[in-house]
Amino acid sequence: MLVISRTVLFISWAIQAAIVGIIVLMILRMIGDAKDLNPFGWASITLRRLTDGFVIPVRGALRQVGVDPKFAPLVVILVSILLGFFLVQLVTTLAMTVEGVITSAASGAIVSVLGFILYGLVSFYILLIFMRIVFAWGMVSYGNRLMRFLVDATEPLLGPLRHIIPPLGRFDISPIVAFFILWLFQAAIAGTLLRTAPVAF
Repeated sequence: MLVISRTVLFISWAIQAAIVGIIVLMILRMIGDAKDLNPFGWASITLRRLTDGFVIPVRGALRQVGVDPKFAPLVVILVSILLGFFLVQLVTTLAMTVEGVITSAASGAIVSVLGFILYGLVSFYILLIFMRIVFAWGMVSYGNRLMRFLVDATEPLLGPLRHIIPPLGRFDISPIVAFFILWLFQAAIAGTLLRTAPVAF
């Protein structure tokens, strides 16, 4: 299982490097905006080219909720850290799932194999819901192929929850309830099917 652990370590480092890169770019963007650089200068054009893909969608989202768009770089930093944290957790969980399935299958523990597969599928579904939230917040339309897949995959759970739980003002809290339900389901799997697993979470 050394290959799995090294792969997880490499992916974690790559995610950390991406987060640090985004933070550096956003800090440079905030400095450039504060210094009021010449918009036609090389530094300003390069900075905008590197950061507009992150900043412009966030500005649009902030305007819609009545927040000053100048805070967009800070929001990008926050979202990148949260997304990075979530991805690291997901990669770790999926790696442990693969390791658990392999180890359980080698030892003949069929119940544990089923438990690890279910645990991994629930983790993947949680990722889909999280990606849908991020894409919707970034104003990605349903016409986008990936967004359409995310909506079609997650609506069977989020739709009924949305009808049961009314939104708080503009905020739809059904994803939070869905996360809680899925977390409980994972805890139930870990406490029953994975109780005697050769690899523990």
